[in-house]
Amino acid sequence: MSDQPVTERVSLDKMYEEYFLDYASYVILERAVPTADDGLKPVQRRILYSMRKMHDGRYHKVANVIGQTMQFHPHGDAAIGAALVHLGQKNLLVDCQGNWGDIRTGDSAAAPRYIEARLTPLALDILFNAETTEWQLSYDGRNKEPINLPAKFPLVLAQGVDGIAVGLSTKIMPHNFIELIKASIKILQDKRVKIYPDFLTGGLADVSDYQDGKRGGKIKVRALIEKKDKSTLVIRELPYGVTTTQLIDSILKANDKGKIKIKKVSDNTAKDIEIVVELASGMSPDVSIDALYAFTNCEVSISPNACVIVDNKPHFLSVVDILKHSTEQTKRLLGRELEIRKNDLEEKWHFSSLEKIFIQERIYRDIEECESWEEVLKAVTIGLHKFVKTPDNKRPKTKKLELKRSITEDDVTRLTEVKIKRISKYNVFKAEEALQKLLEELDQVNYDLAHLTAYSIAFYEMLLSKYGKGRERKTKLSSFEAIKAQQVVVNNTTLYVNRKEGFIGYGLKKDEEVGPCSDLDDILVIRKDGKLVVSKITEKNFVGKNILHVAVWKKGDNRTTYNLIYRDGFGGKSMVKRFQVTAITRDKEYALTAGKEKSAVHYLSINPNGEAEIVDVKLSPASRARIKEFEFDFSDLAIKGRGSKGNTLTKYAIKSVRKISDGESTLDALKYYVDKTTGRIKTEESDIYLGAFHPEDICMAIYLDGTYELIKPVENRKIDIKKMAHMGKFDEKVIISLIYFDGHKKWTMVKRFNIETTALDQRFSAISDHEKSALLFASVNPRPSVQYSYTSKKGKITDVVHIHDFIDVKGWKALGNRLADKKVKIGKIVKQKTLKPGDSVEFDLDGEQGQLF
Repeated sequence: MSDQPVTERVSLDKMYEEYFLDYASYVILERAVPTADDGLKPVQRRILYSMRKMHDGRYHKVANVIGQTMQFHPHGDAAIGAALVHLGQKNLLVDCQGNWGDIRTGDSAAAPRYIEARLTPLALDILFNAETTEWQLSYDGRNKEPINLPAKFPLVLAQGVDGIAVGLSTKIMPHNFIELIKASIKILQDKRVKIYPDFLTGGLADVSDYQDGKRGGKIKVRALIEKKDKSTLVIRELPYGVTTTQLIDSILKANDKGKIKIKKVSDNTAKDIEIVVELASGMSPDVSIDALYAFTNCEVSISPNACVIVDNKPHFLSVVDILKHSTEQTKRLLGRELEIRKNDLEEKWHFSSLEKIFIQERIYRDIEECESWEEVLKAVTIGLHKFVKTPDNKRPKTKKLELKRSITEDDVTRLTEVKIKRISKYNVFKAEEALQKLLEELDQVNYDLAHLTAYSIAFYEMLLSKYGKGRERKTKLSSFEAIKAQQVVVNNTTLYVNRKEGFIGYGLKKDEEVGPCSDLDDILVIRKDGKLVVSKITEKNFVGKNILHVAVWKKGDNRTTYNLIYRDGFGGKSMVKRFQVTAITRDKEYALTAGKEKSAVHYLSINPNGEAEIVDVKLSPASRARIKEFEFDFSDLAIKGRGSKGNTLTKYAIKSVRKISDGESTLDALKYYVDKTTGRIKTEESDIYLGAFHPEDICMAIYLDGTYELIKPVENRKIDIKKMAHMGKFDEKVIISLIYFDGHKKWTMVKRFNIETTALDQRFSAISDHEKSALLFASVNPRPSVQYSYTSKKGKITDVVHIHDFIDVKGWKALGNRLADKKVKIGKIVKQKTLKPGDSVEFDLDGEQGQLF
């Protein structure tokens, strides 16, 4: 037989399966996912432990920290350095010195040899305690390292974490330090809690779909954009995870694609974020802000996925579950620390008591005649038992001290090591005081153990008072409205049509120009055969020959009305109908006729506001009709659905149809509202009713700074509610009554005026232009009466002014009449008759009556 060893055959599939599982487990547990106990990944834990070993209160070179950490971490210095910089930029556990980079701009940190770090006092308070730490050997067996740090704070929620492992990932948002502490206190009080993300970069966040950070949730974060003037926007805060460079690049990219129109973007970021966006001429700042949110990184969506390691297995938990786990662990660790403290105090009291007896009762003299160590131990033990009561010596000869445990050989050995100098200078009174102090401390520890929940709450309150200053919420929670890209995109291309051949698109530059549009628009086409189709705009698209009408189509448009006369099949009746196109399926043909072959359109008009014209209809001379020409008024016809057959106009052949007069709108006036949350004008019923508007109607706005403006009400237009005193339908006969303080003369003035200006979207000041001038009261009631008061040498004077009797109606530029030679305080408004919504409102801007907005 051969002496060669037998080689075991291993299946390649089995090998890959085992190796893959080993690798996946290693990446999940040892690299990418933090534990729920201390909220740290292994590399972070090793860095912090190394810094604790090095800690002497002074800064250490980061290169040195990296070298120390490599004793415990099996990966390279680059990974350790990157993790340390990431920890430092969180501004929580690591006190940084030098250039550590900037998460706002994306600037990287300086080389490790140039920057320094040390632990923060917070890290020392919440992370380290050797007596409550469980240990393991490092990867090479040369050192001990903690399995988990005894963290008494939800670090993973405070810092946030991102990690991609094999088969799973984790993404936990950072939360506010103060709110986490208050939530932990509530958990200890058995109260329900809700916590939401907070980012160092500030910005705005919509957490309506956060779902406690679980899989499937989503949050939207936005930059904070301010209007500097009508042509300039300034970005002051960034969305989470977006740098200034990335943000500017996304703005320039959107501009290049024609989604927005800007002149220039300047990055003036220094201590604070400041990105200045100069708009192109004629661009609305409100629309531009919406476009920035819709097409750039000014708004980003984040999908959280809270995954942590619990009992060496990955678990998908909510952030509230993680917080509860941390809070329970903190309470448990505090309990263990108290138990350790209790044992230490008991041991200290035990030995101090023995020492007192050993010296006070001169037991040390009993060992003078002893010839061996055993005799010494026996003599001291016998001597002590005369004066103490222990569990194994319950009846001492004299009524003396009761110990909580037996006297051990170690106790006796320590007593024999007491120096002669200490014995000679021993002060019994001070010893009694020390023992009493130890007992008081022991009583307090026992009390804290019995009231561990209250003790834990006090611990959290200590953290809050000690470290909470300067950690207030930076991200403002808000509710975002969905911005429809089609409503804010600028016209960045031109639509062309080849009617005969049936092509539309923005690439047919040699054919008929229809008008400007955007590359997000839908295009509606009606052909001469009575077919309708809506398609997304492309460079060139075939929609059918003999195009009659082509235009940009807006979904949900319930104002544009189509008036149509068509022939129902070859030689058939002529039908008439009015319809709207509010919803369709793209690229699907719809028959506007009854559907018979060889149907044809005689007449088509498109009416943006439901106008109904009068047409002249001429029949074929060969027809048998007695009346061969007649008029038809479309207003006699009701608006029906797109698929309706319509009414019979005539059974005879039509020669021609000609419009002879423009009609008026047959639709109801459009009701406009203002949404208080978003500040947008809407047609759906909302918080504030502005009125019912016909196409020619405009809106009047009075602002808190004493200016007014005439504007065209347009759906989705944004107004600044906080600066608005009144907004409603404009009537040139309405009289506006104001009480204001004139900064020039230091008088309180009253004026009444009609709006005489006609310019739209231009603000005019109705009060004096001094910087201290202020609007105190505004009303569009025809006969307002207001109580006012002021203080004079005679004391407080209160009176009522009937504005309609006090002053006549004057021009809008007039200063008005003096009410008092100082600033007054507006009191109660004398009630008038009940007013209809949108007709007349009074405002007390200084008292208790409130404002419209």
